[in-house]
Amino acid sequence: MEQHLKLTSEDEALLSNPGSYRRLVGRLIYLTITRSGISFSMIILSQFMQAPREPNYQAALHVLRYLKSSPGHGLFFSSTCNFQISAYSDSDWASYPTTRRSTTSFFITLGTSPISWRTKKQTVVS
Repeated sequence: MEQHLKLTSEDEALLSNPGSYRRLVGRLIYLTITRSGISFSMIILSQFMQAPREPNYQAALHVLRYLKSSPGHGLFFSSTCNFQISAYSDSDWASYPTTRRSTTSFFITLGTSPISWRTKKQTVVS
């Protein structure tokens, strides 16, 4: 997704066929199993499944174009591993314009192979 794109549920008119948006986002969510780089985008886009709008659909198509342009950027599990665990975390304070909630995430690797990751929108406003 674009870096400073802020999607809201009140920008434009609803899509005439929300089923195509729901199918696209559902398939992209499935791809997060092997393409962890789109996890944050999928959290944002999946919040608009009930009432998708044109900017939401355009953002989902942008993610799809990114995936098409980078087919070799999936997960790589090396056969030789140094068995060193590394962990990374990040947070995005109050980035949702409608709810003002924060997002936190982590990413854990064993050697150079990713073994666990998660992104979560917090349940309370910080």
